[in-house]
Amino acid sequence: MDVLIPTLLSVLWAVFFGFAAWYSAQIVRQVTYVTLADGRREERLLPFMFRLLLPLAPNLGPFFSRPSFEKINTQLTRKIVAAGYSGLLTSEEFLTMRVLLPLVLGVLSVAALWAGITLVPGRAGLALQGHQTTFGVVILLWFYAYPGLWLRQVLRTRQRRIQRALPFVLDLLTLSVEAGLDFMNAMQRIVEKRKMDPLGEEFVRVLREIQLGKTRRVALRDMSERVDQAEIRTVVNALVQADELGVGIAQILRIQADQMRQRRFERAEKLANEAPVKMLFPLVAFIFPAVFLILLGPIFLQIFRQI
Repeated sequence: MDVLIPTLLSVLWAVFFGFAAWYSAQIVRQVTYVTLADGRREERLLPFMFRLLLPLAPNLGPFFSRPSFEKINTQLTRKIVAAGYSGLLTSEEFLTMRVLLPLVLGVLSVAALWAGITLVPGRAGLALQGHQTTFGVVILLWFYAYPGLWLRQVLRTRQRRIQRALPFVLDLLTLSVEAGLDFMNAMQRIVEKRKMDPLGEEFVRVLREIQLGKTRRVALRDMSERVDQAEIRTVVNALVQADELGVGIAQILRIQADQMRQRRFERAEKLANEAPVKMLFPLVAFIFPAVFLILLGPIFLQIFRQI
């Protein structure tokens, strides 16, 4: 009987870890997509930890759908849409991840950490055991904060890609309009010819909304609010004002393209000026010690050998 219980526990743990490994392998192989406004599908992966726990989200989803979470859900929905994950992740599922990550993965990580610490022999193990609670709290806080950090990162990355593509797309729009195409046909042509990127996805949505009955002004303003990026907001405001005042769009596009190129040059110049300051810490922390070790290391080694 004394041997049967440990053996049974070992078998159960082996089955658990085997199932966990199989489930994790299935999640890694899973590919997720977002559907664009014109029906095309673009691959967009959620974090592995999200995909691992999303099947549990319906259990807590109704709780976060209550009216008391309406304001938070509205803000999160705007951020998720701006990050390009519309239709793939809802605000309720995002809030569920903030609960499930620390409760499931966080608790498992803390349990594994504590089990590993207890196996460390000697004073080192005792020292680590004294900090078990601190390590556990840090791990749980990190899992709680991870969804917000991830969303902020993907949002910044998408806005940066839109910012980089905008001057080139404005040049193409300007050339197309000056060649005789109207603004909407020029936008359609650019969407068809360019490789799909975040700015192209927004153009596809604008074109689809106009086809469904929205005016061009409203569709462009919705894109500006959705993207929430300064350069897009400036261009959209200029186009809307030109449409309202009857000014030629080609001239406005030319001015905006010139301004975008100037801003891009100023950003590059700013980053170039910041580079020496950013290189100072790696230089002091890594390069100087390495040079010191290479030059003076053999001398100190010879001294120590003589002693």
